[in-house]
Amino acid sequence: MEQLVSHPIERRVTVADIAAEAGVSRATVSKVLNGRSDVAPATRAQIEAMLAERGYVPTTRTKRAVSAVRRAGLIQMLFNEAGTGTPWAAEMIRGAEEAARAVRAAVVVSALDDGPGRDRQWLEDIAERAPRGIILALSELSAADHKRVARLGVPAILVDPVGDGDPDLPSIGAGNWGGGLAATRHLIDLGHRRIGLITGPMRYLCNQARLAGYRAALERAGIAADDRLVEQGDFHYSSGLRLALHLLDQPDPPTAIFAANDEQALGVYAAVQQRGLRVPDDLSVVGFDDVPMSQWVTPPLTTVRQPIAELAALAVRTLLAHQDGSAVPEGRIELSTKLVVRGSTAAPARRPA
Repeated sequence: MEQLVSHPIERRVTVADIAAEAGVSRATVSKVLNGRSDVAPATRAQIEAMLAERGYVPTTRTKRAVSAVRRAGLIQMLFNEAGTGTPWAAEMIRGAEEAARAVRAAVVVSALDDGPGRDRQWLEDIAERAPRGIILALSELSAADHKRVARLGVPAILVDPVGDGDPDLPSIGAGNWGGGLAATRHLIDLGHRRIGLITGPMRYLCNQARLAGYRAALERAGIAADDRLVEQGDFHYSSGLRLALHLLDQPDPPTAIFAANDEQALGVYAAVQQRGLRVPDDLSVVGFDDVPMSQWVTPPLTTVRQPIAELAALAVRTLLAHQDGSAVPEGRIELSTKLVVRGSTAAPARRPA
């Protein structure tokens, strides 16, 4: 009698199997399958070898997803290396990814080394990816680099508030002058007359605009501008702390400080604490950006909300709208800012004569 031998049906290898064997997340394996570049070369090589060795066959759903991403294309976002870890960059990336995900596109984020010695490998990398568009969220891109980007033949948009602007590139930004005006007018309306300002780097147009808005508010209120109350920072927490201490140690210190971004405003909080003072009892503080952490501090920070995520989302939608690779609309699109009043501002305390 012939004996029947049953053979087990070989189970299809899944993304989860490959991820477990490689010691990575399923998202990382999916990125490799989708052709995403934001995976370390060694990890990519390991996963690709496993996919081939285990005979991975994409499901119909996976094939459709990969096909959809390839049709929609990639959007390249460029940041300066020093800026990638900031709350501003996190919000920018979040907005870009949400807009891209809605149309099954993908976003690749790259950080460029700062300084004039930066090599040109990043341009070759962009060319190899063949993105549908480039978002330049950069503070330090030379005119020569702008021309190199233009020669790639890929539509590009400059997104500030960090960018310096380029007459040959379309840009999307926020109402920095109006934001500076609103922040300062709020403090004036509360009764403050000595209002300090900690700017960001003044080579950035966004900071020039915020400073101009601050000065315009003082002038409209008939308050003489005092250059001793204006300090130039670098957008980082440490400069907010250091410069706020300098302002507070003046013989006639300010009763309020407007910081040109929220990170510096948090540095002002630390300076107030170091001097044994309190916000807003002894010093009112206003920031700029309205990143999530501005609501987590005590007291919550009064700040100028600029639509950071919306700026990036609009940039993505604008680039993806030009499927034929034609140039995006010229000029500048500006989204409005809004003052958000929280607990860090109040009328100035009376000081003993």
